[in-house]
Amino acid sequence: MAKILVTGTAGFIGSHLAERLLGEGHEVVGLDSINDYYDIRVKYGRLERAGIAQERIKEGLLVTSQKSINYRFVKMQLEDFEGLKKLFESEKFDSVCNLAAQAGVRYSLVNPHAYLNSNLTGFLNILESCRHFGVKHLAYASSSSVYGLNGKMPFSTSSNVDHPLSLYAASKKSNELMAHTYSHLFKLPTTGLRFFTVYGPWGRPDMALFLFVKAILEGKPIELFNNGEMKRDFTYIDDIVEGLVRVLQNPPKENSTWSPMSPDPGTSSAPYKVYNIGNSSPVLLSEFVDAIEEALGKKAEKILLPMQPGDVPATWADVSDLTRDLGYKPATPIKVGVAKFVAWYKEFFKV
Repeated sequence: MAKILVTGTAGFIGSHLAERLLGEGHEVVGLDSINDYYDIRVKYGRLERAGIAQERIKEGLLVTSQKSINYRFVKMQLEDFEGLKKLFESEKFDSVCNLAAQAGVRYSLVNPHAYLNSNLTGFLNILESCRHFGVKHLAYASSSSVYGLNGKMPFSTSSNVDHPLSLYAASKKSNELMAHTYSHLFKLPTTGLRFFTVYGPWGRPDMALFLFVKAILEGKPIELFNNGEMKRDFTYIDDIVEGLVRVLQNPPKENSTWSPMSPDPGTSSAPYKVYNIGNSSPVLLSEFVDAIEEALGKKAEKILLPMQPGDVPATWADVSDLTRDLGYKPATPIKVGVAKFVAWYKEFFKV
């Protein structure tokens, strides 16, 4: 059993991952800044579910869960390098999963500095802490948004990702480059995960599923960009967590067949790897809405709009290398996943 730091555990993916790791007997330290990018009731709700009561949370103080002695949580920003160093020095983590970041494509158009601070400075602090305190593997969140203008489907980690369409995407591509540098210079094993439109219970309030369900229940119209013709590789949270757990258990090794004359950007002569993690089955946004309407038993009023700046018309994950290397196989149909989210939403918000 390992001691694992999971950053972003008040967040969607982080909270689910911490629960899974604890269920497997690992010791988990969770870290989150609990910023107000979206409704903090959901963030505190996730922590409460894990046994971390809101009133017990204090900046920089490790709080033990009332449900599991193997789970402790600390409120801290990744930008707090001194605080991070003290945490790493005292806890001696075996591995780290960095899911904390300033999220959102559209928000990066109006608040770019938030991405610089959290996604670049914060990630550098994680890399430095891993380097100096003997961490054996760093897994971290990248994003499908790094593919940007790349139109070759399905998206492959062997493809070029030099044309991002948002600062958020650029920050995630930067994380991959920074990680490779540390893998090369300091032999720190790093694995980047390009997530594809994750959804499910306890999901983010700024994501389409949350926004659509809320609006439909309130009798308000929903906005469908690109006239509803957007395609997204919607991936259920349990499938994402399954992939994450497999990745954490398998640090990358140097690829002895990697060639500098025809360099594959998804791997390296250093202990470095990037994986797509998605459902590998794109769904039209209009079909996604159909599944929501079916789960709610209520029709949506739709407003069709053009593409928004920073958005891409379609995403589709090639997960063949994750399947080959680690046996990853997403298994949740869209209707099943949407129905589970709707059930959670109604219970949490008492509607």
